[in-house]
Amino acid sequence: MLRGIGACLALPLLDAMLPRTLHAAPSTYKPVSKSGAKPTPRAIFCYVSNGVNILEWVPGTAGKNYTLSPTLETLTEHRDSFSVLSGLGHPQCTGGHSGGDTWLTGANLRSVPGKDYTNSISIDQAIAEVVGDKTRFPSLELSDMSGTGAALHSHTLSFDRNGTPLPAENSPQRLFERLFVPEDSTSREATLRRYAEKRSILDDVLGEAKALEKKLGRADQVKMAEYLASVRETEIRVRKQEAWIDVPKPIIDATGLQLNSKPGDGHDRPMWLDVMLEISYLAFVTDTTRVISFEWAREAGGLGVGGENHHELSHHGGDAGMLSKLATVDRGYLTRLNRFMSFLKSTQEGEGSMLDHTMIVYGSGMNSGPKGEHSPKNLPLLVAGGSAWGLTHGQHIAHDPQKHPPLSNVLLTVAQKMGVQTARFSDSSGSFSELV
Repeated sequence: MLRGIGACLALPLLDAMLPRTLHAAPSTYKPVSKSGAKPTPRAIFCYVSNGVNILEWVPGTAGKNYTLSPTLETLTEHRDSFSVLSGLGHPQCTGGHSGGDTWLTGANLRSVPGKDYTNSISIDQAIAEVVGDKTRFPSLELSDMSGTGAALHSHTLSFDRNGTPLPAENSPQRLFERLFVPEDSTSREATLRRYAEKRSILDDVLGEAKALEKKLGRADQVKMAEYLASVRETEIRVRKQEAWIDVPKPIIDATGLQLNSKPGDGHDRPMWLDVMLEISYLAFVTDTTRVISFEWAREAGGLGVGGENHHELSHHGGDAGMLSKLATVDRGYLTRLNRFMSFLKSTQEGEGSMLDHTMIVYGSGMNSGPKGEHSPKNLPLLVAGGSAWGLTHGQHIAHDPQKHPPLSNVLLTVAQKMGVQTARFSDSSGSFSELV
């Protein structure tokens, strides 16, 4: 019938008519058999928003012979390569949907009287300050929403030494081009001009800011000092990038990478997570960076792996149906983590695998609790990989949520394994001895 009247009736635009390249599809990308990098410590921090169904997350037994919880059974094949940490939290934090802002800082965001928000350096940036000059990119900041977002609902996990948020990337295409697409001579000159322009802009800003500073009151002078410190850090990052301009980027074949996947599309969601983790894997394989922070979804928002309204489910109020759906979201996320760990484990590096040399910290900065309360206590947390650097796994390390070492002890331990020579981070009381 449609063919018969086609002369006067145009068909609507159907999905089947669109070019196949516009549709995200399950990834066919395969890991390489051997890493091109020398064995070196590296770390990736993976954040899931809105907490988890804690009732199905925490194992019922502790120690080496613990039984995996219903949710954690998703990671059965990697049982000996990760540890479950329960009961830990950030004592200085207030909970709620500011967990992404504080997960890697442990900061009391209202620690300064008269200020609504004051953050501190995140552990990934403390690590990047020490190891970042060894790679093209000192660190990578990834998220499902680009930029920095807003205070208490950041689009990034990463904050510099002044507590200033660092913008995150959410486009697989842009991220891949930034890391692996070579620049021609024209692009090189354009890049050098951009670096020169950035330096010029920063010089102008510094000059004007210093002149203004003399006219300000004490409180505003403090704010201006924080701003100028951030400007100086930006200058340092620009100079580091310029030093790599004549070093060829690694050549990576993009075949199989679903670079058009969109984080906010319910259909694309699992493919987007996979491709961002695949690019992270490639960044490690090529030693393009050694530190990555990846916010899989923004707090108080974000889709589950299947496109679920994750935020709404976190306010479950103890409803059995919502808790069941929340557990489905949790297992969907862990399926993506399981695949990423398999990539690392199947790639030889030195005498072991990439997983042996890569530390993964996975969890949330919020516990939605048995009744949907948004607490900074008993945060869901896994630590995987890094056995070559002394981390021991295959255990459930359980602490009393009311009396526990701070989560910052775990962050400190990872930083120390990355080569950071420090005995303290944020509110830490020491390294987390149960992991080493």
